[in-house]
Amino acid sequence: MARGNQRDLARLKNLKKQKEQQGHKKEGDPKKRMESDADILRQKQAAANARKEAEALEKLKQEKARR
Repeated sequence: MARGNQRDLARLKNLKKQKEQQGHKKEGDPKKRMESDADILRQKQAAANARKEAEALEKLKQEKARR
């Protein structure tokens, strides 16, 4: 029975952790949320592709300048 207090403390800590996790659920229509998340990812991907193209063009310009 030496662990009785420790078990009680662990239970309280676990309850607190579960309550915090429940508060982080997203609200709203899941389909709309999925679509908006997809739009955000598409925008990020487009920005990344544009940045890669700009870097590639800059690299080509530097190679032409060396010649």
